[in-house]
Amino acid sequence: MKLFIDTADIAEIREAMSLGLLDGVTTNPTLVAMTGRPMRDVLAEICDLVDGPVSGEVLSVNFDEMMEEAHDLAAIAPNIVVKLPLIADGLRAVKELTSEGIRTNVTLCFSPIQAMLAAKAGATYISPFVGRLDDVGHDGMDTVAQIVEIYNNYDFETEVLVASVRSPTHVLEALRLGADVATIPLKVIHQLIKHPLTDVGLQRFIADAAKIPKAKR
Repeated sequence: MKLFIDTADIAEIREAMSLGLLDGVTTNPTLVAMTGRPMRDVLAEICDLVDGPVSGEVLSVNFDEMMEEAHDLAAIAPNIVVKLPLIADGLRAVKELTSEGIRTNVTLCFSPIQAMLAAKAGATYISPFVGRLDDVGHDGMDTVAQIVEIYNNYDFETEVLVASVRSPTHVLEALRLGADVATIPLKVIHQLIKHPLTDVGLQRFIADAAKIPKAKR
């Protein structure tokens, strides 16, 4: 499974890259707004840093304006993936952009049926928001399981990109279900690395190493 980082913070991206874990980046208007910088500038800098896919989102909700924004985003760099909302005009834009060879990431997916529609439209990625589903009393990972099953049943090429990840448990379940990608904040990346028994074991090794006699010179 590929790991993307969900952020627009350049420092966070650099840190994830230094760990050797980064396959791509996803952003959204909320994350870009936190930087205080124009979206195009942020995306251009991220694309200069990262070889893998970088998702940048359109802000419009009607087809013509979506297409104009999508073409502007796609012109930033070859690794840009255009994010579009799972609405009727968004699906129409996905179909058109796919026919032009522009990769797309359909966002704000909350049901397996929506995911099926995105795949039929030709989306490169579908982004089910598992954390937000959990927030309203649904099982977000069960939705992912259904999407993976449907895609496998019909050999859809769209990749399942698990989004709104809140914990290592979401990542583990995504791995077990065979999702293609999980996009996660830096906080969760740190949680994936850390285990209390690793810390205890390391402290023990360090303490024992101090007892090893020094070699004579």
